[in-house]
Amino acid sequence: MKQRFSYGGQAVIEGVLILGQRGSALAVRRPDGTVHVEHSPLPGVSSEKLRKVPFLRGLLVLAETLLLGARALSRSAQLAVQEETEGEELPPWAMGGMMAISLAVAVSLFFLLPLLAARAFQGLFPNSLLMNLAEGVLRLAILLGYIALIGQIKDIRRVFAYHGAEHMAVHAHEHGDPLEPQALRRYPTMHPRCGTAFLLVVGIVALVVFALLGNPPLWVGILSRIVLVPVIAAISYEFIRWSGAHAKNPMAQLLIAPGLALQRLTTRQPDDGQLEVAIAAMKGALEADGVLPPREAAPQPPKGEGRSPL
Repeated sequence: MKQRFSYGGQAVIEGVLILGQRGSALAVRRPDGTVHVEHSPLPGVSSEKLRKVPFLRGLLVLAETLLLGARALSRSAQLAVQEETEGEELPPWAMGGMMAISLAVAVSLFFLLPLLAARAFQGLFPNSLLMNLAEGVLRLAILLGYIALIGQIKDIRRVFAYHGAEHMAVHAHEHGDPLEPQALRRYPTMHPRCGTAFLLVVGIVALVVFALLGNPPLWVGILSRIVLVPVIAAISYEFIRWSGAHAKNPMAQLLIAPGLALQRLTTRQPDDGQLEVAIAAMKGALEADGVLPPREAAPQPPKGEGRSPL
């Protein structure tokens, strides 16, 4: 029996991006108060057969999400500050360069910095297991500190509210409720398949994986923190996918509880206007998939393999 397709997305500047089976929908609140919705085809990262291969599918989904997310962030910034909907998109080389720099900064901050810090004080640890544990704890502390810090920025707090609205729209659709603000208000701003929960799982999986490596030479440690990132991401994706599909299982609920708790830092209660934008994005994704005709209520979710971890 095939699984229902798992819609997901992300918050952007004054808007929400929702990924569907065939395309994505970006909804953004423009300066004049109207909601602009536009559709984009999914990038052809792989075939449907490859998306069904465990672990490999996680890497493909993440690559697809990064490409669409970066494009949506750039486009939402244009729409949120100007009246005209026509705008020049960043050329592919510029988009690729931004993504490469962002990934390099993320790997350096969350993987290399904890390693170097732990190695600097390795004399304090009686064995490599405790040193790797200290590295993992530091990695999680940096993640929490980073999220808490950016959460103090006013514009980021608005993005977090759109993040909550996105989750509420996904919840409503998954439960077959009408895509209306009153129906969305019944659901929490947290969701098991959230990217925030994914980051927490990455931190925990990384702790286990690197602990198995012991205490190799520093250059090997640095290399492992770079080349094993895709492996850790693939394992983490499978966990998030499993937990999302078994959200009512008591064991799954226990395992996803920390991720849901962390989302209290990255989501906020949206206002009705932000819910309207999230609803427009969800309906746009359903329209792109041919599931929902324009301006009609959402039916039961279609059948198919889930793609989005967010």
